[in-house]
Amino acid sequence: MKKGLLLAALALVFLTGCGGQADAGGAEDADVALSSLYAGMEAACGWGEDYMTALEGDLLEGYYPGLSGLPAKQLVAMVPAMSSDVNEIVLFQGETEEDAESAAAIFQARIDSQIEGGAWYPESLEAWKSARVLRQGTYAALIASGAFQTELEEQVSAALS
Repeated sequence: MKKGLLLAALALVFLTGCGGQADAGGAEDADVALSSLYAGMEAACGWGEDYMTALEGDLLEGYYPGLSGLPAKQLVAMVPAMSSDVNEIVLFQGETEEDAESAAAIFQARIDSQIEGGAWYPESLEAWKSARVLRQGTYAALIASGAFQTELEEQVSAALS
């Protein structure tokens, strides 16, 4: 059933989030709708409406110092509202590849800080050790999920490639 949900979510992402426009030189410049990508991830994991909450303002800056200062075309930053589960998803599209590289460095710093003492419980520490930063063009993503790490990485990689 999980695989069926994942396939349905991937289909939704590709149908809604991967439309492209040709630039003047004829090259394809596809923007992925990060909110649609996240919605597909949420559906595939079976997270209810109130399970995750958005990181914004001071809370975003506390988790990811410097991220709010980067010029973002799109940003989706979600964490569990009330849970000890590790399910932290951040999807970023910058104005330039350099912006995405800077976001990726901020994401890696978050992973490193959790591994170096931020994650207190053995299960949380193991989840953070498996967390990954993905980068493609102007996009960067942090995927930290104890239960769904591989599935979410595959979903993001497929959408951004």
